[in-house]
Amino acid sequence: MNGERFDVVIVGGGIVGTACAAACATAGLRVALVEREVIGGGATAAGMGHIVVMDDSEAQFALTRCSQLLWARLARELPSCAEYETTGTLWVAADDEEMAEAERKLSFYRERDVPTQLLSAGELAKAEPSLRTGLAGALLVPEDAVVYPPSVALHLARVAEAHGATLFVGQHVTRIAEGAVHLEGGQRLLAPRLVGATGAWAMELNPGIPVKKRKGHLVITDRYPGFIRHQLVELGYLRSAHTIGEDSVAFNLQPRRTGQILIGSSRQFGNEETTVDQRMLTAMLQRATTYIPGLSTLQAIRAWTGFRAATPDKLPLIGPSIDDDSVWLATGHEGLGITTALGTAALLAAAFAERKAPIPAEPYLPARFMQSSATAETLKESLCNGQE
Repeated sequence: MNGERFDVVIVGGGIVGTACAAACATAGLRVALVEREVIGGGATAAGMGHIVVMDDSEAQFALTRCSQLLWARLARELPSCAEYETTGTLWVAADDEEMAEAERKLSFYRERDVPTQLLSAGELAKAEPSLRTGLAGALLVPEDAVVYPPSVALHLARVAEAHGATLFVGQHVTRIAEGAVHLEGGQRLLAPRLVGATGAWAMELNPGIPVKKRKGHLVITDRYPGFIRHQLVELGYLRSAHTIGEDSVAFNLQPRRTGQILIGSSRQFGNEETTVDQRMLTAMLQRATTYIPGLSTLQAIRAWTGFRAATPDKLPLIGPSIDDDSVWLATGHEGLGITTALGTAALLAAAFAERKAPIPAEPYLPARFMQSSATAETLKESLCNGQE
C-alpha cells in the first residue's frame, strides 16, 4: 500500500488528540497528527477547562486523579496564555442531604490520599462571599485547577512536533481503517496504530460505536476580578448534570485569570443545532443566580454551544476498536475531556511503546460493549500488554 508511513497516526487535534500525539512522540514513536480545522478547536475551544477529580465510579476516579497529577507536572512548562491556576473546587451543599453527600465525598477522597476539607456554612460564606445565605456548607478539593484548553492543545502539538511528529492541519479524513488514514485529496497515511480522537464526531469515522453527542451551553461575563475565587459546583450537579438521556442544567462557575466568570452548565441529547437554545440558556442562568444572586447584575459578553461525546456508562472509550484492530479509540470523555486528556494519552502511549500503564486500562476498553467475551479478552490483552 502506497503512502507515508508512521508508527501512529492520530486523527483529531483537540486536547485529547494533541495529548496523545505529544505522549507518543516523546515515547520515541513516529507520529502523524491530522486535524481538519484548527488545533484546539471543537469541544476543546468550547469547554470550561476544569481539571477535576470525580468519583462517580472507581474507574472515573482513577482516570481523573491520574490525569490531574499529570496536569500538575505539565503545568511547570505551560505558557502563561494557558492560564493554568490551582483554584480548587468548592462542591456547594444546599441542604443537609447534600451536606451528607459532601461528607461521603470527603471520606472517599481521603481514603485515596486526595486532599479535601469540609467547610461549614460560615466558612463557606467567608470563602465565597457572593454566594447566597442559607447554604449548608461545602467540600473543598484544593488541588483541582482551571486552564484555557486551546492554548494547551497548541502547546502539546508543538511538543509533539519538537519530538518529530508531523502535523497535517486543514486536512479532512474520509476513512480510517485497515492501517490507513485516507485524506480527502487522496493521500494516505499508513501506520499499524490509528487513533480516532475526534470527540463527538467520532461516529462519522467509526459508525456503530456507543457514543452520542451531548450539547452544552456556556456564558462568559465581562471582567470582575475577585467576584469568585474557586471553581463552584453544586452538589446537585451529581444528580442533574450526569443524568443520561435527559436535558439538565446545573450551577457551575469558574473564575478566569482575566477576571471574567465562565457560567455553566447545561446538557442536551438529541439537539445537534449549533445555535444557542434560549430556553436552556435561560434555565442555566436562572439556576446560577439561585446560588449567586449578584450574577444578575453582571454583564455577559458572549454565549456559545459545544458538543460532548457521551457513552452509556459515563466512561471514555480508550483502546482498540471492536471492528478493526488497527483502529484505536480515544473518545467518549463527555464533560471530562480536558481533565482526562493526559491520562488517556498516557494509557495509549504505554500500550504502543509496550511500557507499564499508570493505571489499569480495562475499564475504558471499547470491548466492554461487545457481546463476545473471547474477543473482549483479546483486545484487553493488546492494550494491557505494557502493564505489569
